[in-house]
Amino acid sequence: MGRKHRKPNHFAQRKRYNKGKIALAPFDRRSEPYKEIVRENANFETYYKHEKVCPEDQFEKFMTAMRANLPTTFRITAFKGESKRLLEIVKEKLFTDYIAALKDLEEYDEEQLKPKSLCWYPDELAWQLQLTRKDIRRSEKLFRLHNFLIAETKSGNISRQECVSMIPPILLDVKSHHKCVDLCASPGSKTAQIIEALHSTSNGKIPSGYVVANDIDNKRCYMLVHQAKRLNSPCCLITNTDAGRFPNLFDRENKIIKFDRILADVPCSGDGTLRKNPDIWLKWSPGHAIGLHGMQYRIARRGAEMLAVGGRMVYSTCSINPLENEAVISRLIRECDGALEIVDASSYVKGLIYNKGMTSWEPATKDLRFFKSFDEVPVDTQTVIHKEMFPPDTETAAKYKLENCIRVLPHHQDTGAFFIALIEKKSLLPWEKEVDDKSIESSARKIVETESTKNGEEQPENAKKKRRVHYGYREDPFVFFEPNEEIFTSIKKFYELSDDFDPSCLLTRCNFGKKKNIYLCSPEMRDVLRKNEDIIKVINSGVKTFSRCDNNRNMECSFRLANEGLHNIDQFVGNRRRIHVENEDLVKILNNLNPIDPPKIRDLSETVQKQHSLIPSGSCIIHYKDDKIELHLVGWRGTSTFRAYIDVDDSVHMLRLLGSDISKYETNKFEEKAKREKTADDDTNIENNGKENTENVGISERTEEELLGEDELMDVNQQDITEAAEEELLAD
Repeated sequence: MGRKHRKPNHFAQRKRYNKGKIALAPFDRRSEPYKEIVRENANFETYYKHEKVCPEDQFEKFMTAMRANLPTTFRITAFKGESKRLLEIVKEKLFTDYIAALKDLEEYDEEQLKPKSLCWYPDELAWQLQLTRKDIRRSEKLFRLHNFLIAETKSGNISRQECVSMIPPILLDVKSHHKCVDLCASPGSKTAQIIEALHSTSNGKIPSGYVVANDIDNKRCYMLVHQAKRLNSPCCLITNTDAGRFPNLFDRENKIIKFDRILADVPCSGDGTLRKNPDIWLKWSPGHAIGLHGMQYRIARRGAEMLAVGGRMVYSTCSINPLENEAVISRLIRECDGALEIVDASSYVKGLIYNKGMTSWEPATKDLRFFKSFDEVPVDTQTVIHKEMFPPDTETAAKYKLENCIRVLPHHQDTGAFFIALIEKKSLLPWEKEVDDKSIESSARKIVETESTKNGEEQPENAKKKRRVHYGYREDPFVFFEPNEEIFTSIKKFYELSDDFDPSCLLTRCNFGKKKNIYLCSPEMRDVLRKNEDIIKVINSGVKTFSRCDNNRNMECSFRLANEGLHNIDQFVGNRRRIHVENEDLVKILNNLNPIDPPKIRDLSETVQKQHSLIPSGSCIIHYKDDKIELHLVGWRGTSTFRAYIDVDDSVHMLRLLGSDISKYETNKFEEKAKREKTADDDTNIENNGKENTENVGISERTEEELLGEDELMDVNQQDITEAAEEELLAD
């Protein structure tokens, strides 16, 4: 059913009774009283007390911390040139300008309110606020803090992320030349950290390494695209497949790619996130971990197979349960027979408080029957609780070095709970030695051919619909430029691109018709895409670098620069398309992004006017530099105007860095809500006055509605429920 012709869904609507009048109105969850979740689960407490996840004298502190709300944490994007200036602002102004208004309230302590940097995160780039998400959203005194977090997140300069979730990418120790894969990447915060690490050590150049970010859920892949696009890296490839069956990828020489760094942050029961997801209290059961163990092991095993000898893999979960953590790692180490080793990672997170990995635990059924060994498990339960879930004996546990695993619990430093194991590959896995590269490549190609046949056009229409439900729609192709591409010739001439720039790294997403947007990949990412687009489902790659603008007659080139890809191509653009501006000029330009009435060149400094007169109309680069910061942004040189070609969030970010007034961008949602409510009340009063003057008007309508009794309304609702159920079945 087309979106335009879709019937309104009354499934989520309720009846509103108002002075005898029955009507249907959209359901508003805010109008219903919110029932606070009771943060108690007797089975949870009994299970983890028995498993001794922390010393007995700390257990009450552990449970108290689990029931408390989670503080807000964020980190500053590491590789961006303005990160140092933004860090200065966080240190100097975040409290005084955005939070200090709360210090007059009795329930808040001034010292406690001050932002604190996480001592174990590199370069003071991660910060914690002793305020919850609810505090920030619901307090009018904090509306400027809320605006700061929203704007800087949208512009890609900070990421809001739970602090323990930041640990796994740090342990990977990613360098600019590393080939990386994030097997279960959505929603993408850890992928973003890997991208930052790739660029942080590349000295401003495009890294030779890359990251393949994968997720099994097609819809979540697009959330991943959104996260990755904030960083605008040409070194990221987003794929959609089952991590436990991730296919072999091939390089330009048709050899199987072995990755230097692998992150396996696997799906889990998530009981380490109880502080921010309190609904888990209502449904927690030890059976969840038992059901997930097999899948988690398969993902970890596949990650180990894809890892290069000498490479590193981090296995992590946001679960406290040893069946999802040490039991999986123990099984993997045992079956790899010395090829893998758990590494002591304490030197990478100095200052982090954590417990060592557990060496003993007891699997349990849903009704909390614990078993010390597999021999104790009843025959009818052995299909659920397997031998591999039990811990190794004391001597073997010491050999496996399970104590090198990291267990962060909420009472350690007011965080969520997390498990991390850093694993290094010492040699080929036992089953890898039995198969040579050629046979692996051959089998992989057969799998591709089989999948291609399954997905061919000869399949019936209903089969295609089913495939779309599970795997999403077919993605647009990735079409790379040929060496003599006609479009590139005009682009190179207009922007005076250096001969060092490789046009074969440019791509579009269409085979035919006009090319609307042109994207840029790194050479290594290009090779991976070309060789493997038919092997694995690719969702997205590349950064928008040029965008078509045919509607401007004064431009010699049909494509303008896109601000998203500027930092990747800036080094190749000639000086002819650059205009250097002073502080006052840039502030005027940033404060007026309106394309209808852009800044007039006569209102800018003589220096800018002179540069403006020397270059032809069209897209250009605006360059600003002072003692603290250097900024590059896309501009447009009009006949008598000069404007920035960026969005509002980027503009607010730059104005903040320049120390300029951004008050006109500060939206107080509480004041706006009050104005809307007042307007609505005024309209209601006018309507009521009109009704009093025309008392008899509309009586027939009210009578008809009253005659339309509850039975008929229920029939209408039942029809909508049926339609909604059909839509849900299609979605499933």
